[in-house]
Amino acid sequence: MKKVLFIAALSILLPELFPQTGGTRVYEFLNLTHSGLVASLGGSNVSMPAGDLNLAHHNPSLLSPAMDKNLSLNYASYLAGINYGMVLYSRSTANAGNFAGGVTYLNYGTFTEADPSGNITGSFTASEYSFSLICSYSIDSSFSVGIDLKPILSHLERYTSAGFAADIGVSWKSDDGLYSGGIVLRNMGRQIISYTGEKNRSTPFEILAGASAKLAHAPFRFSLTIRHLEKYDLTHDYKDPAGNGAKGSPDGLMENIMRHMIMGAELIPHKNFYLSAGYNYQRRKELMTESKAAGAGFSWGFGINTSFMSLQFGHASYHLAGASNHISLITRTDQLYRKFRRQNKN
Repeated sequence: MKKVLFIAALSILLPELFPQTGGTRVYEFLNLTHSGLVASLGGSNVSMPAGDLNLAHHNPSLLSPAMDKNLSLNYASYLAGINYGMVLYSRSTANAGNFAGGVTYLNYGTFTEADPSGNITGSFTASEYSFSLICSYSIDSSFSVGIDLKPILSHLERYTSAGFAADIGVSWKSDDGLYSGGIVLRNMGRQIISYTGEKNRSTPFEILAGASAKLAHAPFRFSLTIRHLEKYDLTHDYKDPAGNGAKGSPDGLMENIMRHMIMGAELIPHKNFYLSAGYNYQRRKELMTESKAAGAGFSWGFGINTSFMSLQFGHASYHLAGASNHISLITRTDQLYRKFRRQNKN
């Protein structure tokens, strides 16, 4: 009984598990967005060479020497008391390339445990973890390649599962730094140890591509990310309770094209501050209600940069029931150390 209730709770509490692309794969938490900046831009970005360590989580080829000795701390307050986060640290070498390591976690919280008769017998918890080992290498001044190796551990009540996934990415940037692009094969892998001896399942694989452009004479940067290039049809036929055919089923070429797209924009009036906003068309179509669409699919945020740290905030609206808030702190540990040394000398 408790296992059935728990599975039902997961299906309600994870709105990113769209019925078109989910349901047959494990470790869907790998698709969650940790970065405050990326969350504010619609939830995914694989093309922006901004020197932000968190971007390497979305495209490992974006890991660059500019992120050397950076420490990234991320926390997200999700729906229904769920929270998750990520920690990353990076180092760069002159010849071997750039490296980063860290861990992501998802904490579902505490659940009430009951027997088949409904008698309360206690409580239990559930959590999932993914470890990251990222490596990138610059082919030349324009092209970079990268890989992210991700061992996975999932613990749901008394059931434990383990798996492995990997991301492979390629990125490009123009000589003037105004234009950039990227493509990622994300979450290629499989479950190695299942929860109860069932058949091992695949991880939530997808192919993403994106492009970013910064205006030369105006403080704006625009990004377009295309998700699930491996799957054309992201729509779904909603049947009425009597099963009398589709109800409100979106059809057509443009509908399918739009469901793949995530759009983001930034206003950067100064190098130390930005405002950002994003629009996720599929999220809006899947999660808005017929009576009131509200802000489903829209996101916004801001960031403050100093010489030794960056603070980011992102807010993403999912449904009338709630939204997620993302906080990221990226510290440049070498700069922070120098600052403290100067202060102590004075």
